Amino acid sequence: MTADVLTEAPLTGDAATLIADLGGRARTAAKHLALAPTADKAAGLRAAASAIRADTATILGANADDMAAGQQNGLSAAMLDRLRLDEGRLAAIADAIDAVATLPDPTGAEIDRATRPNGLVLSRVRVPLGVIGIIYESRPNVTADAAALGLMSGNAVILRGGSEAVHSNRALHAAFVRGLAAAGLPADAVQLVPTQDRAAVGAMLRAQGLIDIIIPRGGKGLVARVQDEARVPVLAHLDGINHLYIDGAADPAKAVTLAVNAKMRRTGICGATETILIDRRYGAPRAVIDALIAAGCEVRGDKDVAALSPHVEPASAGDWDSEYLDAIVSIAMVDGIDGALAHIDAHSSRHTDAIVTEDATVAERFLNGVDSAIVMHNASTQFADGGEFGLGAEIGIATGRLHARGPVALEGLTTYKWLVRGTGQVRP
Repeated sequence: MTADVLTEAPLTGDAATLIADLGGRARTAAKHLALAPTADKAAGLRAAASAIRADTATILGANADDMAAGQQNGLSAAMLDRLRLDEGRLAAIADAIDAVATLPDPTGAEIDRATRPNGLVLSRVRVPLGVIGIIYESRPNVTADAAALGLMSGNAVILRGGSEAVHSNRALHAAFVRGLAAAGLPADAVQLVPTQDRAAVGAMLRAQGLIDIIIPRGGKGLVARVQDEARVPVLAHLDGINHLYIDGAADPAKAVTLAVNAKMRRTGICGATETILIDRRYGAPRAVIDALIAAGCEVRGDKDVAALSPHVEPASAGDWDSEYLDAIVSIAMVDGIDGALAHIDAHSSRHTDAIVTEDATVAERFLNGVDSAIVMHNASTQFADGGEFGLGAEIGIATGRLHARGPVALEGLTTYKWLVRGTGQVRP
């Protein structure tokens, strides 16, 4: 069983009225944040991080309730891993909030400036998007990440988490908001939808004029519904069907290390590798297969891979389009870089794809030829993360082409406006 943010407890009252109330308060808070000094926002984030640390026992107790319910309801091991908090993970959440507080504030930053022949001075400056609706499943860290990034970029956020993490989300949100209030920032800057009814999701998707953009984080069902029904812009995070291509010129030790880490470090995250492609010219494919199996991974391969080991299960056609989020990987043999590019073009979700090779020419061809949000050379796909990119945190990995692509952090939560400064010019 997997979590489903769309099928939950009944709503008391009218969903449209509820979201209109949240949205109206969020717009008021957003106006305040758009003009708030960087120091005030940073102080609010540091206070929120401190409040989360102070509430460690309460938050972990709430998470224990969610974990118990998830186990009882048959959540998969990958979903339970996404849901689980411990002292280390909670400390990392608080540290990420503190890290966001130290990042350059994008609001008001000048992108470029030009002077026209008539003397008009034109500049583009970054401004917040406004009110951001986040609809997400399973991972309680999204509550804190989205709140921190939204606040620092001058946006108000309305959070709607899944039922599987309801207690964790409420505890994290309560601590975060208490920190904001202590720092003199509006509590309505970060609101958590107080119901798990799916009608609230529909109301958010139809909240034109109240919510400026929706960001869904979750499975195919959630993202598909949001894209189909939304009447406000959507910044989508799709599947992480990520590939690792081992080129004929790959270093064997590097290939094994990267393959095992990219697949097995954490199997339930969107940056995990799901398909490994091996150049037919590569001399040690069996070592890669054996290392994955030894690490506890089920290997599903095409006929050439299956011929290399009796422990390989035959791959089906659907395996090449599967995001397992589990200790399962599909492996195919390909004819060099051309075969790898063709396979990735046919099956990648445009999230993250990587090459292992010591041939710089082949590496550059891969980096330039793969049309994904993140393309890597000699690095694990598990680095596909806003924190690892130096962004402090992320709201998601955007896989589309419009507005933002890759890890969406502070800059991705802003747009821009033109400022025109004149001295009395009129147009002839």
